Amino acid sequence: MKIIVCLKQVPKNDSILRINDQGNWIQDRDLTYEINESDAYGLEAALQLKEKQGGEVIALSLGPARVQSVIKEALARGADRGIHLEDPAFDKLDAYGIAAVISAAAKAEGFDLLLTGLQSDDYGFAQTGVIAAELLGLPHATIVMDVQPGDGSLRVKRELENGYFQWVSMPAPAVLTIQSGINTLRYATLKGIMGAKKKEIKKLDVTALGIDKAALAPRMEFLRVYVPQKSKQTQFIEGSPAEIAASLMEKLRNEARVF
Repeated sequence: MKIIVCLKQVPKNDSILRINDQGNWIQDRDLTYEINESDAYGLEAALQLKEKQGGEVIALSLGPARVQSVIKEALARGADRGIHLEDPAFDKLDAYGIAAVISAAAKAEGFDLLLTGLQSDDYGFAQTGVIAAELLGLPHATIVMDVQPGDGSLRVKRELENGYFQWVSMPAPAVLTIQSGINTLRYATLKGIMGAKKKEIKKLDVTALGIDKAALAPRMEFLRVYVPQKSKQTQFIEGSPAEIAASLMEKLRNEARVF
């Protein structure tokens, strides 16, 4: 089984975020980065499938030179090789543009499974994997909690609302977006870290992928990012105890909406 896992590099959760001078995103010069949480669970799911079924796990990441650390981390954990999608044309892509680049790379490589995290910790659109599936013309499932491969088919468990789950059968190849927490993440061993140095990381740019740069023009953009303004307000409720209680209940129900 040949599995491509998409890994995004995102700011660490404890990073101090500052708005940039343009006011449309955060400053990136002082940030430290890590693998997106749900992508890390996707990588672990791929490695476990490889251990059970055999095959190959390919770690794919899009971004500047710094994202190679994400690929190397995946290689140290057990991925077989990496693909780094790097080109100035890939800067500031929206979800559609990222999906277009990923789908072009995945199609050229060939695969049985394409895994992405459910959503990224920075943008949180939860659209990249779904759009990639559409561009590839493949079946997909979202919020996946378990993957059971069969003979040319898959059976996956999806998380629904209110504690419900859904089992779905589909043909392979397919695209799955993985939910966080479906497994226990492994750490890179010293042997894995040393072995990662010998593994291939292939670089691909817009020319190698045969993508028209005009097709990557953003379909959406951030106009303004700002820190929410905190405010306090105190209200005095007067009247008899019964009137005060009735007024308080009305405010909690209709204004605070806690009931």
